[in-house]
Order: sequence, then structure tokens, then C-alpha cells
Amino acid sequence: MKVNSNVINFRKKIIDSGLDAVIVYKPENRRYLSGFTGTAGYVLLTRDRNIFITDFRYVNQASEQCKDFEIIKHTNERTLYDILNEFEVKTLGFEEEFVTFSQYEEFNEKLNNVELVPLKGVINKLRTIKTEDEIENIRKAANIADMAFEHICSLLKPGVTEWEISLELESFMKKQGASGTSFESIVASGKRSSLPHGVASQKVIENGDFVTLDFGCIYNGYCSDMTRTVVIGKATSKQKEIYEIVLNAQEAALESIRAGITGFEVDKIARDIITDKGYGEYFGHGLGHGVGLEVHEAPRLSPLGKDTLEENMVVTDEPGIYIPDFGGVRIEDLVVVKKDGYEILTKSPKHLIEL
Repeated sequence: MKVNSNVINFRKKIIDSGLDAVIVYKPENRRYLSGFTGTAGYVLLTRDRNIFITDFRYVNQASEQCKDFEIIKHTNERTLYDILNEFEVKTLGFEEEFVTFSQYEEFNEKLNNVELVPLKGVINKLRTIKTEDEIENIRKAANIADMAFEHICSLLKPGVTEWEISLELESFMKKQGASGTSFESIVASGKRSSLPHGVASQKVIENGDFVTLDFGCIYNGYCSDMTRTVVIGKATSKQKEIYEIVLNAQEAALESIRAGITGFEVDKIARDIITDKGYGEYFGHGLGHGVGLEVHEAPRLSPLGKDTLEENMVVTDEPGIYIPDFGGVRIEDLVVVKKDGYEILTKSPKHLIEL
């Protein structure tokens, strides 16, 4: 990750906004700017200085990871607020979507004549455009997930539980170099596959079940996210019908992805196909979302997705049909937006797999 360019780009936004300084401590934003992977610390950027403030537990780690930052240790005697007051800033930007109300009140109480100014998602916007290094980390995370899908298909059979499959997915991905899962894995079989976020339960997988697997992993801080739906045994005509509709919608939306199109427009392509086939009421979520240091981040591909896609954004394409008391299908790829098209990071097959 090119820390210098991230800081340079963000500092330009600070200056353009007329701020004296900003304080950042949402973990993903903190890492994006400084490279710090620990759990406690504050990035303070003034118009000409990069400061990282942390306690004694992380001073050495910060010194190693935050190469372009001055490291300042806060203590009980010299608190965070004491340090901030030393800089005598008049306007301080903060992460309004992350800072709690009690923290906001404490800042107001303990800082001397400082106006707190919400950043209004400036860092989130910067994070939507990925560097080549970031894309490579996401690509490696996606590759691990692909290997995990191939592995888990050999274990899916009647008699195993969703929970056992979930545990094996996590274990396998960690053995391949992942630091953890991007989110709690969804393993939903039979009628439970109609639950869009049906995390693994103790349900036993049975012959004839749809099994929806939605999972991902973290590699060097960056997430992957993919979904595949398989059938245990032979698929019924109804299962084949639903699967083909979702697949057609997914691939049609995929073909539209490029720089310059809005998230709303991409979503509409998939949604119209599903609606025209009579299943619109069973597709109740957005088509996709951005992926990076967080598994759900900007931009949105949905009926509310007003943002225009830009080159080197990484997004998902994941339409679904979910029919209560029957089952559901979702197919999801991880995609890099290109100037005139896209690159698919998810390589697992998308045809209907019968196991």
C-alpha cells in the first residue's frame, strides 16, 4: 500500500476544506493512511505534519509501520487531549460516521476553542479507488476463496451440518494464508437458502437441498467476497429455472460494468431481468457494494446507488431470488471496474453444480 500517496491525496482535501487538522481512528481509515495494523492509535494530520498518537503498547509497532509519521506516546499524565491542545488548531476534522456521541462530547469538553468539523466521508471516497497494490491484495484474497470453494465442494454431501462446512471454510482459508474471514460465513441449505443472510446453523444438509455459500477472507488487511449456490443431488426443474434466471441477471449486469455507469443503472439491468420473469418481489437487496479494507464499503450498486463507477473501484455483482419455504439462489462475483469494462477476480465456475 502506497501510504505516501494516500496521505498526500487526503491532505489536499484537508487544505481545500480549510481545516487546520484532522483526527482519524476508525481502524480501516487509520490503516489506509498510516499502515498501522494495531488496535489503538490516532492519526493526526495537520497541514504540514503527519503524527501518529498511541500508548506504550504500540509505540514500537507504530515506529516500524508508520514510516512517514512522527510517533507521540499518550499517557495518563499527557493525554490525547493534552497533545491535541499543544497543536493549537482552530478547526479539526473528524469521522462523524464513526465517532460516538460521548466521544464527540468529550472532544468538545477537553479541547480548547476547537471547532469540530465532520469530514463527510472524504476518506471513504478516497478509499473507493484502489491502487494496484490494493487490488493485488484483494485478488489474492479472492484466489484463496476460490480454492476454498473447490475444496468445500468435495465435502458437501447429505449428513454434514452447515456449521461443519462453515468451520472447514474458515480453517482452509487460514491455512492458505488468510488472517481471518471477511464476515461470518453464510451457509444456508434447503429452505434456509431463502434467507439472504442465513449464517451457518446446526441444520443437516439433505439430498435435494440448495446450498448457498457466501464467504470471503482477509489477506494483508483486504477482503474478498463471493457467493455460489449448488444443489445436493439432482436439481428439480424449479431449481434449474430459478438458478438460470439469477445467472442470466448476474452476467447481464456484469457485462454493463465499466467506468462511467452508475450503481443504479447496473442494479436495474439485473433487477429488470428478475422482475420480467415474475420474481421481482423475491429480490429485495441491492445488487452489490464496494469491497476493500472493509467487506461492505462505497460505492453502492442498488436502486439508491447514485455514485458513478470509476476505474479501479472493486465491487460485487450479486443478484438473488429468495422464495420462502422453498429456497433461494445467489451468485456473486468480485469485480474490478476498468475504463472500458471489468476484470473478474472470482474465478469459480458459475454453472449449476449438482453434487
